[in-house]
Amino acid sequence: MAGTSLVGLPIMLALWVFVMYLAAGIKAHRGVGGFLKANLLPAGVPWFLYILITPIEILQVFIFRPATLAIRLTANMICGHLLLVLCFSATAVLLLRGDRRAQGHGGHLVWRRASAFTLFEVLVAALQAYIFALLAAVYIDLSTAKEH
Repeated sequence: MAGTSLVGLPIMLALWVFVMYLAAGIKAHRGVGGFLKANLLPAGVPWFLYILITPIEILQVFIFRPATLAIRLTANMICGHLLLVLCFSATAVLLLRGDRRAQGHGGHLVWRRASAFTLFEVLVAALQAYIFALLAAVYIDLSTAKEH
């Protein structure tokens, strides 16, 4: 079972990205005040809309970005494991508890498909690692941008 299919590791990875996000933003904007101004108060917006936009930006910057990194990674890995459990459970049922016809044809067919799903899950795991790294880079780049 992959470590990222348990929620603890993705949370730690997302927190690490969040700390790097804050550190890069604070360094690029020369302090906490500049970082908060650049990220929470978008330029070109009328002043009266800041009442609506600022809470949304606070939620986006401090809650949604780290949460989506962790949830996306965990959910995708859990889905792959559930798919494998279902396939291999069907294999066990058809091979060990089924009648002779099911044992001869159905069990081996399900086993081959479950093996293919295992290879597919390896591909999904590599893709999720790439997406996590790409989103981390995008988020850190957004924290250093002058305007959004």
